[in-house]
Amino acid sequence: MQSQLNKPLLVYDADCGFCRYWVKRWQHVTVDRINYAPYQDIASDFPDLPISAFEKSVKLILENGEILSGAEAVLRALNNRFFLWFYYNLPGFAPLSEIVYRFVAQNRTFFSAVTRLLWGTYSE
Repeated sequence: MQSQLNKPLLVYDADCGFCRYWVKRWQHVTVDRINYAPYQDIASDFPDLPISAFEKSVKLILENGEILSGAEAVLRALNNRFFLWFYYNLPGFAPLSEIVYRFVAQNRTFFSAVTRLLWGTYSE
């Protein structure tokens, strides 16, 4: 399937309420530039990636087959040029972003509650 992508694919965990919440928000930002799919539906299309890799962080699979993970995947999907510049050019920003991403990912239940407290529930 990797060679068949005509636009980037953001792969997320459909069992994670935090992930589903943010994917819904991001879909409105990225409009039709990005496709989204839960890893539970498409993991078998990417046999080189173990399930544990999908469980660990979001993946952004680019049209050329390159696979980005974690904070880098989110920033590239959202195409925020300001934060992307920092990510790729400011020493220390990328590792710090990945540390923060991992911390949030490891505490999704807590951050899901914080997200809903700050932004409310998300409905389309």
